[in-house]
Amino acid sequence: MQSAITSSFPSVQEPSLARSVGWRLGIPVYIYAVVFSSFCVVVGLLWDIMWHMSIGRDGLLAPPHVVIYVGAIIAGLFSAYQILNLTLTKNHPGRAAAVPFWGIFYGPLGAMFCVWGALAMLTSAPFDDWWHNTYGLDVQILTPPHTILAIGIMTVQFGAMVGVLALQNQYRNQSKSEDYFTSQRVTRLKWLFAISAGLLLTMLYTLLSESMGMRESHDSSYYAIGAIILPFYLLAVGRASMLRWPITTIAGVYMLAMLVPSWLLQNVPATPRLGPVLNPITHYQPFIFPLLLIIPGLILDWLMHRFDAPATGKRKLNDWLLAGLYAVAFMLVLLVVQWPFGEFLLTSPYAHNGIFLSYSWTYNSPPEFEYRYAFAPWNTQSASSFLLGFGKALLYATLSARVGLFWGNWMKRVVR
Repeated sequence: MQSAITSSFPSVQEPSLARSVGWRLGIPVYIYAVVFSSFCVVVGLLWDIMWHMSIGRDGLLAPPHVVIYVGAIIAGLFSAYQILNLTLTKNHPGRAAAVPFWGIFYGPLGAMFCVWGALAMLTSAPFDDWWHNTYGLDVQILTPPHTILAIGIMTVQFGAMVGVLALQNQYRNQSKSEDYFTSQRVTRLKWLFAISAGLLLTMLYTLLSESMGMRESHDSSYYAIGAIILPFYLLAVGRASMLRWPITTIAGVYMLAMLVPSWLLQNVPATPRLGPVLNPITHYQPFIFPLLLIIPGLILDWLMHRFDAPATGKRKLNDWLLAGLYAVAFMLVLLVVQWPFGEFLLTSPYAHNGIFLSYSWTYNSPPEFEYRYAFAPWNTQSASSFLLGFGKALLYATLSARVGLFWGNWMKRVVR
């Protein structure tokens, strides 16, 4: 009777236990730091793009650059401390599970990635400053210094994901949490992984945005590029996550990460500092509206519930058949969603506002451009050409999905 009475009041003792272990819930500080650094670099990157669209001239220590560099420094310092702590403390309890590097250093795999990524990001800074002083304003996202920066950012973000995975996977095979503290810790890790995966997805789409904007949504190359990258990434993180609806959640994080900076910064005054000024703006011009990945993500999650059971390891179909099923479903839903939505964003007056952001126009672009709110001839195709290109995209998506499922299986086994 006494045990029955005690077990009927778990909420009194268990929250007290959570408070006694602190807000970290037993998760190392460096995990929070690297996820936060991933957030910083994404915000800084989007701000930097809008800075170039609205102001033009910048310097090494322009505010968006500072946010990016702060993210790099946070990831590098906290990860380096974690590595040095394990390396210099021979009797450290976590050293046995650490990854050796060069036979000298020991540390979590995620921290190793974060250190190398932070070094690449900081190396790109003086290179980018020299590039601007020599060649002037960037006209493309992927200039050589920006490529080094992008590699560094994605390495840091991948390190954040791996760091969370190493802790999350310890609880993957448990049928239920042992106590309140463990349950709260697992929930925290699930969401940290979703946030870190969503931020990396934001970075990936930013790199693809020049070829996957609303103006390209009626061209088969738009879907071919998406087929190569998106099924691979979404299925990998979907299989690795322990959330009930992982791809939907990660897509939601990505959309918020893309939209919130634009929604906020478009209200901040900004004037061009570099000519020619063809469009005399007075406020920041927002970045593009993201893909509606939450809809195909929901379909992928539903299919994974029906045909894939990663928790038990029992699957109704092998991974090649799953890859084909996921790829076709994803691409068809992407087409059904993005074709009309891209047309809405570009041509509808209801999209030219601060919500859908289609009014955005850089200061050095002529506002009277005839295809500002219309599809240009070079961004449209005949029906036969589009169908041929989309058929190729289905093949790319199948291969991409298969590699993504394979990578997801690897991510599920990360424990260090």
